[in-house]
Amino acid sequence: MAEFAISGPRGNKNAPWTIWEAWARIPCRDPEVPLMSMPAHALNVAVASPPTSYTKVAVAMHWLIALLIFLNVGLGFFMETFPKKAPGHDEVLFYHASFGSLIFMLAVFRLFWRSTHKPPVLPSTIPAWQRGLAHTLHWVLYSLMLLVPLTGYLHRMAGGHPVSFFGLGNLPVLIGKDEPLRLLTDTLHVSLVWVLCTLVVGHIGAALKHRLIDRDGVIQRMLRA
Repeated sequence: MAEFAISGPRGNKNAPWTIWEAWARIPCRDPEVPLMSMPAHALNVAVASPPTSYTKVAVAMHWLIALLIFLNVGLGFFMETFPKKAPGHDEVLFYHASFGSLIFMLAVFRLFWRSTHKPPVLPSTIPAWQRGLAHTLHWVLYSLMLLVPLTGYLHRMAGGHPVSFFGLGNLPVLIGKDEPLRLLTDTLHVSLVWVLCTLVVGHIGAALKHRLIDRDGVIQRMLRA
């Protein structure tokens, strides 16, 4: 039978009571109330409450990836403003590809961290459909954090160009030169970037709504840990 370290028992104040003995000693209890519905505080048992904010690692990953996405999208749009053979184009492309690879790696780690550390639940005051939509959009954003860099990587590989990671070494070459695939991944990469930008704007808008209108503490979950 399970035992809890609640004050003294069976003639020995230092020995633990069983849960049944503790239940029997609760004053003015209703004998018809099932044991499992007993209030936890009646047994002085600490019940773990769900987290109210993200972990420090999750918060750091969130803001670091967000910063890198803004930076890399900016580099991508800037790179499109001048011809491919123009001075400086290759340097911008070098950093764009390197930051994209870094975002991919951080996104993989962030997904692993989320799978091992339960995030805080949304307030019950938020309608169920909004909570479901928020959950879905979060996973779409996670997917895009992987797919956008991946399509960019495949685009470079299919064009016969190695991808350097900040000059520390080239990433593995998984495919050879393939012009149809290069064109396809170029279209996919650009399209997914626009989808990502749209969802990020929506994400920011929703965050501002929670902060300025609803004032339900949702934003504070990602500001403190």
